[in-house]
Amino acid sequence: MTNIAIVGATGLVGKTMLEIIEGKDIPYSSLTLFSSARSAGKEIAVKGETLIVEELTEEKAKQSFDYVLMSAGGGTSLHFAPLFEKSGAVVIDNSSAWRMDDTIDLVVPEVNTPSLKRRIIANPNCSTIQSVVPLKALADSFGVKRVAYTTYQSVSGSGWQGIDDLTRGEKGEAPKNYPQPIHHNVIPHIDDFLDNGYTKEEAKMINETQKILNDDAIDVTATCVRVPVLHAHAVAINVTLEKEPSVADIKNVLGDFPSIVVMDDPTQNIYPTPLDAAGLESVFVGRIRKDNSLPNTYHIWSVSDNIQKGAALNAIQILEDLLSRKED
Repeated sequence: MTNIAIVGATGLVGKTMLEIIEGKDIPYSSLTLFSSARSAGKEIAVKGETLIVEELTEEKAKQSFDYVLMSAGGGTSLHFAPLFEKSGAVVIDNSSAWRMDDTIDLVVPEVNTPSLKRRIIANPNCSTIQSVVPLKALADSFGVKRVAYTTYQSVSGSGWQGIDDLTRGEKGEAPKNYPQPIHHNVIPHIDDFLDNGYTKEEAKMINETQKILNDDAIDVTATCVRVPVLHAHAVAINVTLEKEPSVADIKNVLGDFPSIVVMDDPTQNIYPTPLDAAGLESVFVGRIRKDNSLPNTYHIWSVSDNIQKGAALNAIQILEDLLSRKED
């Protein structure tokens, strides 16, 4: 059996990881829950067993774990992930701390597999995950030359703080997390601005797309926007392909790819929205059409639950893949 630890167990992603572990009945011999000192001592029921959340310390990071799922922020990950790794664990990290490290695998199970050059695996940005799944399907069949993203990201992408800001706005209160009110508003600003005018969130999507698809030649640009929606992100993907398939060809390729659900019938007002995707595991795509302004270019609308496939589920799928290899 397997010893598993979850760091950030009381956060929004950590809580969802526990629900998925329970729902999928992931096998383990022990499950240890870690958090900051503020949340230590809380009781969480998993598979009928009451577990007490422990404060993460350097000494506890030296314990014997097979797998550690981390969702506690970049600073915590930079400090503790190498300690868990040194003690023999494989760390699956949900922060941005390790994603662009050349020695670290950045993994979406439908797209690529970890090489385990190091025993730390990075979970990509939530919007990147739901974008590279359809892009991988297109790249395999038609080749991808260029991608332009515009995201519509829900407040749960900021964890409990983002949800709280939306709730405050509904009451007429000022935001505490976002730089502008989010209620009845959209904010074209996620993470800090860089010197080139892009935000860190946009840079993440650009760099992570190239790394996951293993193709630095793909031109990528992005604009990331926060919207007053509780759950599930939407991404408008404008993609230029090497070949020129028909729209029907694209729908068939996407529909045959793992995790993708095609919802595309404009005559019946069928297209995916955050309400369709919230709480579900799939990547939903629709509004698939040719871009008449550029050759070999198409519009694809992608919607997925950012806490599920965009974070917790993707990490658990990586864990499942590693566990299946162990069995082999």
